[in-house]
Amino acid sequence: MTAANTAGATTRHPRGGLWFEDFEPGRVIAHRLTRTVTQMDNMLFSNMTLNPQPLHIDAHFCATETEWGRPLMNSLFTLGLMIGISVNDTTLGTTVANLGMTDVRFPNPLFEGDSIRCTTEIATKRESKSRPDVGIVEFIHRAYKQDDTLVAECRRQALMRKRPV
Repeated sequence: MTAANTAGATTRHPRGGLWFEDFEPGRVIAHRLTRTVTQMDNMLFSNMTLNPQPLHIDAHFCATETEWGRPLMNSLFTLGLMIGISVNDTTLGTTVANLGMTDVRFPNPLFEGDSIRCTTEIATKRESKSRPDVGIVEFIHRAYKQDDTLVAECRRQALMRKRPV
């Protein structure tokens, strides 16, 4: 994707992110990166975050004591991966800070071995009331597994840099 065909942008940040001015409410970006999630992802993330939930790390427990019959991917890993996949196409180098995430949902399970693809919808944007060099953009991120089943979504508000003068 070149700068000329991205939401009217004439230039991107040197790292590739879009500036505040480039985000158009209603636009949906289908992200180029996809990823198959693995048992190692689940084990490492759950252990790094000190989460001993057997739903994520114990195959025998899942096979014998759950309706799923196999480990579920840790939902916070799924959330982080979904947002991470969006960065190259949207905010690389142009985010000042995340302001919050709301309406986080995991409507369907994600399992080891599933592959995900993500989209980002630009929900809203507004000028900052206190900082003339930035604005606030609200994104709706969605993750789908290989059969197009929605597995995660959230609204994220971010403080975004404006294009330098």
